[in-house]
Amino acid sequence: MVAVAAIERSGDDLILRVRVQPRASRDELIVQGEQLRLRITAPPVDGKANAHLCGYLASLFGVAKSRVEILSGESGRDKRVRIRQPARIPPALAQDL
Repeated sequence: MVAVAAIERSGDDLILRVRVQPRASRDELIVQGEQLRLRITAPPVDGKANAHLCGYLASLFGVAKSRVEILSGESGRDKRVRIRQPARIPPALAQDL
């Protein structure tokens, strides 16, 4: 079960608190205890990791990249991300929403 603080509803939108691990061997969303972790393959250079993160979350939630916004933590590993009107919920998170 994911902590209430990790996933928040804001109207039709979702706000996720995630810890990002760049330069991973593959992209994946991990529910680790009460925390959400995102492993992404992109390096943390020149905004590549943030762009890749938005694209990956867009594909997971079935939305356009423009509907994924980093609210805070652009230069750090801990981020708050808004997903506007997600079309689907990943199976790892479905039971908690």
